[in-house]
Amino acid sequence: MKALRIHAGPRARQHLERNGLQPGDVGVIPAAAGGPKGLILGPLDRFIFGEWLPRSDQPVHLVGASIGAWRMATACLQQSVAAFERLEHDYIHQDYELPPGKKRPTAAHVSERFGRNLDAFYGGRVDEVLSHPRYRLHIITSRGRHLLGREHGVATPLGYLGAFLTNTVHRKAMGAWLERVVFSSHDESVPGAACAALPFGTSDYRTRQVRLSSANFMAALQASCSIPFVLQAVHNIPGAPPGAYWDGGITDYHLHLAYGRGGSDASNLIAKKAIGTSADGLKTLKSEGAQTMAAGVRPGFADIVLYPHFQHRVVPGWLDKGLKWRHRATPALDNMVVLSPSPDWVRALPNAKLPDRKDFTHYGTDSRARAQAWLGATSASQQLADEWAEWLQRPDMGAVHPL
Repeated sequence: MKALRIHAGPRARQHLERNGLQPGDVGVIPAAAGGPKGLILGPLDRFIFGEWLPRSDQPVHLVGASIGAWRMATACLQQSVAAFERLEHDYIHQDYELPPGKKRPTAAHVSERFGRNLDAFYGGRVDEVLSHPRYRLHIITSRGRHLLGREHGVATPLGYLGAFLTNTVHRKAMGAWLERVVFSSHDESVPGAACAALPFGTSDYRTRQVRLSSANFMAALQASCSIPFVLQAVHNIPGAPPGAYWDGGITDYHLHLAYGRGGSDASNLIAKKAIGTSADGLKTLKSEGAQTMAAGVRPGFADIVLYPHFQHRVVPGWLDKGLKWRHRATPALDNMVVLSPSPDWVRALPNAKLPDRKDFTHYGTDSRARAQAWLGATSASQQLADEWAEWLQRPDMGAVHPL
């Protein structure tokens, strides 16, 4: 059974048909939120960053939220293959104390333990991440506004209820409750630049950018992984606007972003309008995008966006999971290649699914059984990397599906 599914946007498909894919073609690698689901991508990460990308020398932007931010920060470490192996081991074997009679640990306990794990993982190595000669790291967080400006037992649930209702009407309107804050490493190739330019447009949603530094790295990364009500918010990150910061997946679950130069070109304007619109409206916008290209306006995508993902659909925000009309591809993803596991292959994994956060409550205090199931899934996922390496050597467009 084939494990890997390859999906490509229309411009990416044209590139693959003409040239296949070389490591020098890749300019952006996104990494989604999704908790334990990201474990399935370990072998792909080790192949891409350990063997394949080192054959090129162009700058590559790494954009991550939640576990995706952890993965992309790990890619910036020296000897990244060993670092990815440790990430996988540490994540699988994490364990938390359960209060008597409870199925879940407290948010305070999870935050404290997770912070210690990050310190142990990156302690003394943050400069490796920030000074990587090629990789520009972008960690996405969600900053609360108004009722969500500080974590509070009553105001926080009310604020997230308001965000949910507002987002249902229009994704961009959720910016009244939460804004995207991106912590970006420095680009030494651009004199005077505070931090690396974002590889995506920001007109789709309320956004701020902050320079990632040794003073705020740990806090920003923990904030990006801080799922509301599961972990505590991280407050007042150094160098960033004051307030409460939560999981980057809330605003950008699967990083459905307007990838390209600066986001000011015609394609990104179309993408901005497309994200959050209805299915019928999307047809009109796709036609509008085709007319733009036919008119000779060159979209601002600089490079291929290579996306190892645990599913082929790219959902904009965490609160969009139940809004199926927002799961469709838009022109924002035209230059994207998504690598994801086949649903049939997933059904052959332990428990017939990817690892997920529900496993923590399913297995309860039996962390050994949970770890065994996750190890079975991660071991099987080596097939994803093997099939991708084979495709790169002998590109088969019959295996590439529309995104």
